[in-house]
Amino acid sequence: MGKYEGDAKELLRLIGGKDNISAVTHCITRMRFALADPAKADVPAIEKLSSVKGSFTQAGQFQVIIGNDVADFYDDFVAVSGVSEGSKADVKAAAAGNQNPLQKAMGAIAEVFAPLIPAIITGGLILGFRNILGDMPYFGPDGNQTLASLSQFWTGVYGFLWLIGEAVFHLGIPVGICYSITKKMGGTPMLGIVLGLTLISGQLMNAYSVAGATPEEWVKYTWDFGFAQVHMVGYQSQVLPAILAAICFNYYERFFKRITPALIQMIIVPFCSLLLGVMTAHFIVGPIGWIIGTWIGNIVMVGISGPLRVLFGAIFGAVYAPLVITGLHHMTNAVDLQLINQTGGTMLWPMIALSNIAQGSAVLAMVVLQRRDEDAQQVNIPACLSCYLGVTEPAIFGVNLKHMFPFVCAMIGSSIAGVICTATSTTANAIGVGGLPGILSINSRFFLSFAICMVVAIAVPFALTYVVGKRRGIDGGAGVDDSVPEGEKTATVAAATSTANAPAPSAHGDVVADGSIKAVVNGTARTLASVEDGVFSSGMMGEGIAIDPFDGEVIAPCDAEVSVMMANSGHAVGLKLSNDLELLIHIGLDTVEMQGDGFTTYVDQGDMVHSGQRLVSFDRDKIAAAGHKDTVMMIVTSVGRAGKLELVSKGEVEAGKTTVIGYGTKQ
Repeated sequence: MGKYEGDAKELLRLIGGKDNISAVTHCITRMRFALADPAKADVPAIEKLSSVKGSFTQAGQFQVIIGNDVADFYDDFVAVSGVSEGSKADVKAAAAGNQNPLQKAMGAIAEVFAPLIPAIITGGLILGFRNILGDMPYFGPDGNQTLASLSQFWTGVYGFLWLIGEAVFHLGIPVGICYSITKKMGGTPMLGIVLGLTLISGQLMNAYSVAGATPEEWVKYTWDFGFAQVHMVGYQSQVLPAILAAICFNYYERFFKRITPALIQMIIVPFCSLLLGVMTAHFIVGPIGWIIGTWIGNIVMVGISGPLRVLFGAIFGAVYAPLVITGLHHMTNAVDLQLINQTGGTMLWPMIALSNIAQGSAVLAMVVLQRRDEDAQQVNIPACLSCYLGVTEPAIFGVNLKHMFPFVCAMIGSSIAGVICTATSTTANAIGVGGLPGILSINSRFFLSFAICMVVAIAVPFALTYVVGKRRGIDGGAGVDDSVPEGEKTATVAAATSTANAPAPSAHGDVVADGSIKAVVNGTARTLASVEDGVFSSGMMGEGIAIDPFDGEVIAPCDAEVSVMMANSGHAVGLKLSNDLELLIHIGLDTVEMQGDGFTTYVDQGDMVHSGQRLVSFDRDKIAAAGHKDTVMMIVTSVGRAGKLELVSKGEVEAGKTTVIGYGTKQ
């Protein structure tokens, strides 16, 4: 009888039986199910099982968090259920059947835009700085001049920064979309890049000049084939034309690969697929995408600026945070870019930034309410800071959904701020910068109105959360809030209340204990609570730190036995020390989906390793191209016979040299 046979049998019953399982697999911490009918799963009962730390549903997958022993649990589950072992791809494919067409479409858009987000954020910051330099007439002796007009140096900086801003928003978006879709569809990425470049070529009329083009100008920008004439239109900043063009190109490439003999594929496939792809882009789908994108932009503009704009602001302000939970918030990127392309600005992005601020303000109230609870503060404070800087997941999953009422209070505050935002037509020049720094993206004419909205997004959620929290007795002392009714806790974080007991973070020099665990990778350390994954940031897996790596080499942090090695994916390693302390090294977020592509392992389960020995290498570029973050987590999943842990919370660390986790010895 396996260790987890009892819980495995019960999980099988509660999940709806064998017939309700389309596919099942596991990663380093979670069981991943694709269920035929997700409604049959008894989530509250599942989360009461002693082996289960929590559960949630994402992208059609029902995920049950087990922890470090998930491999043993999985073996017992397979044995008692009789289901066949599936791969991550099998589960992902089967889980797609649980999504409606809208969810599938939005999920696809999210996967397309995820690799572009770092560039969009950078471009947003760049345009924000240009906003300060050239669009804010608040400087000079009379207080009505811009910095760029006062100084030749700042004029030069203002002009230079446009090099990056133009590359991201005017030129990079179509190219990035074509590359991302081609990679997702299994095509040739370089050909996707070439296709994208043909959409923004200097030979074409710039998209921003099309509306005002004269008949004389069109004579220059027209392909004349004798029997037909086609306008030479560029698609700078356009989203839909690039998406449609890339999809068509990839189907052409698949078709020619299927019908072309292998001996001549290298010549025939790229030539035919790219030629037809470019023709289709400029003759058919480009114009169609332009028209559809304009329709979408016009419809959204009616909602934002029409007679019902206040109602639109109230609804959008309230629902944006729930969209983050589902992942559907990525669809707003395409709408924002379309609005910027059509009107030169977007009124959606200010409300997104305000939603970030509102969620952070609810956490700030929890910081005040739980000021005597040191364990809670290790999650609250980093989550609040990251949320105010535009990263909401740690706040939403690690704090607000855990208690639920802060999440609702933040939605109310965001809704009120959205009303003011749309009533005043507050507009952003660019996207990418969220939270408090989001004001950098705002058109200077709307700084005051956005500042008022920010005050509302800070004050209302804070006040509501504080009042409700006081009534629920949250400020009554240290420990987990047990006053929240069980029914109000979400599936994602209900079980997080049993863990998240992290000690106060320390500076490097303060990590002193009987034993030490070194950094596994060179990089910059940060708190685990700041990680953009609710399972890790909530602390339900255990205490630890996160490191944003400088390179792709993971080494052993101390002498230990390799207790877990995800050999098929390479994204996670478990180590067991001589004092029974168990350490999980997890490389990246959702990198299990890469199925080992970009990862190389150098040790096997059961091996004894020594401090500094190479464990895994990973390709940072491949992880980024797949749309994942390469943050490396070091999590103590079991303290064994070690005493209280002391953790580094920030600063640069050197693999094999900087102590990041110190531990004492139990008496």
